[in-house]
Amino acid sequence: MKAPCLMVQGTASGVGKSLIATALCRLFATSGYRVAPFKSQNMALNAAVTADGAEIGRAQAAQAEAAGIEPTADMNPILLKPESDHRSQVVVHGVVRTTVDFRAYQTLRADLAPLVVESLDRLRRAYDLVVIEGAGSPAEINLHDTEIVNMWVARQADARVLLVGDIERGGVFASLVGTVELVAPEDRARIGGFIINKFRGDPEILAPGLRMLSERTGIPVLGVLPVLDERLVPAEDSLDLDAIARGSEAGTNGAPCIDIAVVRLPRIANFDDFEPLAVEPGVRVHWATSAADLAGADLVVLPGSKSTIADLRWLRETGLAGAVTSAAADGRAVLGVCGGYQMLGRELRDPDGVETTGETAPGLGLLPVVTTFERAKRTIRVRGTVADSVGLFGRARGAAINAYEIHAGRTTADAAGARSPFTITDRAGEPVADPDGLSAGDGRIVGTYLHGLFANARVRRALLEDLAVRRGVACDPRWGTEVDPAARYDRLATVVAQALDMAAVARLAGIDWRPRG
Repeated sequence: MKAPCLMVQGTASGVGKSLIATALCRLFATSGYRVAPFKSQNMALNAAVTADGAEIGRAQAAQAEAAGIEPTADMNPILLKPESDHRSQVVVHGVVRTTVDFRAYQTLRADLAPLVVESLDRLRRAYDLVVIEGAGSPAEINLHDTEIVNMWVARQADARVLLVGDIERGGVFASLVGTVELVAPEDRARIGGFIINKFRGDPEILAPGLRMLSERTGIPVLGVLPVLDERLVPAEDSLDLDAIARGSEAGTNGAPCIDIAVVRLPRIANFDDFEPLAVEPGVRVHWATSAADLAGADLVVLPGSKSTIADLRWLRETGLAGAVTSAAADGRAVLGVCGGYQMLGRELRDPDGVETTGETAPGLGLLPVVTTFERAKRTIRVRGTVADSVGLFGRARGAAINAYEIHAGRTTADAAGARSPFTITDRAGEPVADPDGLSAGDGRIVGTYLHGLFANARVRRALLEDLAVRRGVACDPRWGTEVDPAARYDRLATVVAQALDMAAVARLAGIDWRPRG
């Protein structure tokens, strides 16, 4: 017997579909149901790695975590990773299949649609409920006949739909009514309720509008969610960038004491790496798009990139490349993660045309390494330890690390005596003793392939303490406090349960609502 499904769609991208789907996964799971998330097609450069090495969207991994289960490739069978404005890498069931433009992708629909159905069916046979997330809007009428992520999926799953609108953007009533009017009549009948997201103030102010909305459409409003100032789900795509880059609460002296500049690359990837730093007290994380943005930063970060050589070219065109090397020459700390690590090296080679037509490009020359791109992508979970006793992470020497790798490149040192800041001790359950990354400049210039590094509390604290000492300010004793993901998901679930008519939501899913005890 197949499990019932409940789908969350939105009037646009960034209205809160992922957040609400995550909350529903948590609420139904803690109410005793075995719940799985599902998103047939996700376009995002923030990815996660499953236990068996499959690459999926970060949001579905977070939703699985909220549901208390391990994520699998079936939860996001198609992941699109943009490489330019016109082309995306296509990851199918966690493995790279091809890179295509939009027109070419449309020709793949006949092959991909059955794979989506197979993944959904496997989940429905293994769980009690599947919470499905759509993408963009079902009212994108130019895509009605070809989409495989919104109403097409709802039909395959025979799912009722919750339609989410974002009041913070303005025009929420128009966007909800317009969406209902633009979908096909048979799909309109699937919409079982509206959710209005990101409201500030007294919900009673909305009462006349909510009543008129329901009278006009015949669809009930099932709840109004408040703005959540605390980030309770990991960032998924570029719309989340500005929410990450902000200062947290003040430090012990009443003002931010550590300033971290993260270069906002055109094809920035896995930028959720820096969320744990952005919420530390007295720490300001901001995006840098010009050389002036690096002035005064205690740490300059080159993050991951989906198109490393192209983004390196952009660094030079904007003057940021010179600003990064000048920061290093001034004695400031520089960190490169994944693609950023590759950029810090002496040379990047692409003989097989993975990113280019066989180009070789000079790096920034801050680390004595050379990267050669390879067609095979490494996607794997790892465990390790901090190996270096000096530099940015030296205060955490010996600390255990949980992280993951997603990269298509082999980086080797071309200088004797090079130091690696980390040692990998386990790759997907297999014991190893592999060095990771490289450091220079007495450990203040570091490159690493490890994503998720700052989710490790001791590592995060060690970095901030080192930066504080270099700046000559006091360390904050609150730095590096352990974060419990379960507690974060529980807070989200509590807010959503208080705002929504959960009994009505459960009825749409065809199950009974069991309030958490």
